Amino acid sequence: MDFSKIVGQHHIKNHLQQSADGDRIAHAQLFNGANGSGTLPMAIAYAQYLLCKNDPKAAVMCENLAHPDLHFVFPTNTTDKVKKHATSDQFLNEWRQFIYENPYRSLYEWLQHIGIDNKQGNINVEEAKDILKKMSLKSFGGNYKIMIIWMADKLNTEASNKLLKLIEEPTEKTVFILITENKEQLLTTITSRCQIIDFPPIGEVDIATALTETHTIEETRAKLIAHKAQGNFNKALQSLTPSESEGRFEEWFITWIRAAFRAKGNKTVIKDLLEWSESIAASGREVQKNFLHYCLEFFRQALLSNYQAKELVYFEPQASNFDLNKFAPFVHGSNILLIYEALNDAIYHIERNANAKIILTDLSIKLTRYLHTKAA
Repeated sequence: MDFSKIVGQHHIKNHLQQSADGDRIAHAQLFNGANGSGTLPMAIAYAQYLLCKNDPKAAVMCENLAHPDLHFVFPTNTTDKVKKHATSDQFLNEWRQFIYENPYRSLYEWLQHIGIDNKQGNINVEEAKDILKKMSLKSFGGNYKIMIIWMADKLNTEASNKLLKLIEEPTEKTVFILITENKEQLLTTITSRCQIIDFPPIGEVDIATALTETHTIEETRAKLIAHKAQGNFNKALQSLTPSESEGRFEEWFITWIRAAFRAKGNKTVIKDLLEWSESIAASGREVQKNFLHYCLEFFRQALLSNYQAKELVYFEPQASNFDLNKFAPFVHGSNILLIYEALNDAIYHIERNANAKIILTDLSIKLTRYLHTKAA
């Protein structure tokens, strides 16, 4: 994957190329950006530029993600295939396929891809030991050795501490590229050792152009999708073929909202909320977190609709018996911050393996109260 295949982010491409040409290459770099902003494809393109410049044979190996001096680390967990001590090397074939299909995809999609969406992915100390071992070896081509750590914020504390010295004082011509969606979740001792490049959302024009050129979509539809994507190219691609999970999330959300409305003054409906919480808790933690993020965006869209910011509203519920415009007046300035705080707290606690049923039940009771808050 070369720079020409990256959607947008032209200033970052230019910076990386110029720094490489001028031999001003930081040994540890942190690419920080939201899902769909292109951090992973940019890292791969940059690695290819460093390893394969003016070397067609090496370029073929990079394109196949099989160059011996290009290493990948990413979140994993045990599966039916890998019973214990899961590390990235055990999932390399799945990883290559994942990138070939769409390098802009999310962690949630990766965990689904390898069949562990009922668990949380992490980068453990066994992985850190493998990194130390690989980066101590001599370069195959006598050039750079590059380690791309995708979702580096999933490094656990033990693994992070084990890598500190190597990241601070790597061997000659060793380059670490750490990729995160939230650099604040990395240990500050790691962040402080990296040159940070923040990726902004991709421009609408760049997304629309990429869609028309690579997916033969008519210009009008491409512009509409680009507007709805909000700078997320992965989201734009998902709009071409809506995922099964999005329909499931909408169904869960509508069921939840209706139960919350009925619960006021009707104690018997609490049973429905408890059953709803139990059913969502039975799904994996990554599914739960993604659903709650979906809820955050749904409430945001309702708020925008309520305050007549129609040009920013792109949600189109598929359920024929649910009208966003009728729901919108119940989301307003007097309750939106409370709703956001409750959802973000739930995501935080689920990430830390708290009891999902208790968290979701508490969230449901709070939502019942917040939705009946009167607008100021």
